[in-house]
Amino acid sequence: MKAKYLGVGLLTALVTLSSCNDFLDTNPTDKVTKKIVWENPSYAEMAINYFYADIPNLGPFNNYQCTAGLPEGLTDELKYGNMNYNSLCFIPSEISYGGVILSPNYVDVYMGVWGSTYEEIRRVNEALSNLAVATFNDADKKRFEGELRFFRGMYYFELMKRYGQAILYTADLSQINTDKALNSEADCWKFIYDDLKFAAQNLPTSTSATGRLTSGAAWAMMSRSMLYAKNWAAVKEAGDAIFQMGYTLTATYPEAFQSGNSEAIFQYTYDAASNITHDFDSYYAPGGDHTLAGLTSNTGGYGTPTQDMVEEYELATGGKPNWATWHTTTGTTTEPPYTQLEPRFKATILYNGATWRNRTIEPFVGGADGWCQWQVEPKADGRTTTGYYLRKLVDEKHDYPTLQASTQPFIAFRLAEVYLNYAEACFRLGDNTKAMEYINKVRTRVSLPNVTGLSGDDLFEAIRHERKVEMAFEGLYYWDMRRWNLASTQFTGVRRHGLKVEKNASGTFTYTYVDVDNQNLNFPEKMYRLPIPTAELNNNKELTQFAEWK
Repeated sequence: MKAKYLGVGLLTALVTLSSCNDFLDTNPTDKVTKKIVWENPSYAEMAINYFYADIPNLGPFNNYQCTAGLPEGLTDELKYGNMNYNSLCFIPSEISYGGVILSPNYVDVYMGVWGSTYEEIRRVNEALSNLAVATFNDADKKRFEGELRFFRGMYYFELMKRYGQAILYTADLSQINTDKALNSEADCWKFIYDDLKFAAQNLPTSTSATGRLTSGAAWAMMSRSMLYAKNWAAVKEAGDAIFQMGYTLTATYPEAFQSGNSEAIFQYTYDAASNITHDFDSYYAPGGDHTLAGLTSNTGGYGTPTQDMVEEYELATGGKPNWATWHTTTGTTTEPPYTQLEPRFKATILYNGATWRNRTIEPFVGGADGWCQWQVEPKADGRTTTGYYLRKLVDEKHDYPTLQASTQPFIAFRLAEVYLNYAEACFRLGDNTKAMEYINKVRTRVSLPNVTGLSGDDLFEAIRHERKVEMAFEGLYYWDMRRWNLASTQFTGVRRHGLKVEKNASGTFTYTYVDVDNQNLNFPEKMYRLPIPTAELNNNKELTQFAEWK
């Protein structure tokens, strides 16, 4: 997917922080000069707006996390159905099978983000250098520095979760063109912590400009990033600050993804009237949405939730159902327990018989949405490979003729995630009671019974389960499994599954358990740290490739 937007509520940037030194040193007639920008707070604010376009890169409406598709497509949660050798088609499967596509020569194309992220870091540092000699008041300077250091912390976090080390650059621009070695892991995480702490302490707790960064957003980024650093005290520090800011869980789970809700700590808003939209719906809405609208090209349903993900959901009364009846390769007419599952299932996944856009979903062979057999039918054309479609994050109110122009907001940070981050930090610090308290805050919203009396592996499993379900398809699960060092065991030697649905003449349905991979997933140990791109090794004589990638 290609982004088609900038943040609503942010003025269109009058200038960008160009990578061309000539722009900074000359006085062109068609651009605002550096001198003018950093003498006028309004112009400086518009210059900083440039970086806001990168915030959607944190989430599913952009392809920054993995240009091949949603990172969940590299896990047991989601399956892409097309065999075409493209993103959102076969390439996510190739990566999940352990293919060579993430080699040093290609890693930056699909997941590495090394070159583009360092370019943004250079621009932030250039802005910080200019800000240091700006002539406006200290309050504005502190706020602008807070915004810029938030972005720098965000960029370095993206590098660290991929590579485990990074090259640290500051506002001292004399470093930029020199060969430089990787800094230590500890130094990198401290650098990120310091940037985010400064941002949290110097950004406003609320702002009149819709979409501008706040103290809460900086604390939320700290809460998330410090999990990867294993800095449990910092995770708690961030949580404690956020809990004093008045955020509350929404009454229902679906409300947490609507604009302006009480749970959202930072959201990125879209507006069709301003042509600020995204195209997530066109890729993930059920295929029938397109055909029933009379559109000539049948698309949608590129990635669909797996049966393995469906089985992660509990019954509404607590505890998981026994799915053995539906693990049959000969088929059963027994209806799956969909209607008995907890509310987050119904808000996240569309299943056979679910109501969607005033119609009944038909993910069965020959249905309006249809079913496609992996590999046998190389093009899904909007049909599901797994028997399911994604409901969460797709806008049900979206008009059929405008499926490519979605305004579903992106919730970058929300309170439920901070609760679960806090629970994990408490667990790591040995406070099991507090860990369960914060897990239960999330479960209470969907009327699930409290977890009680857990410790050790059982409590860690409860934390993992709650994150997988609560944060499903929000871009965290793949990275969680990496930081927990579980990807190489949980995503190796296993396959993803779906339910093939067939409608019988009597009106009943037959459900057949199907393998939607036909080969094992494979996450090699070396994938816990992506390789440094070959181009960067060639450009920087102080860099050497990680041992596992030599």
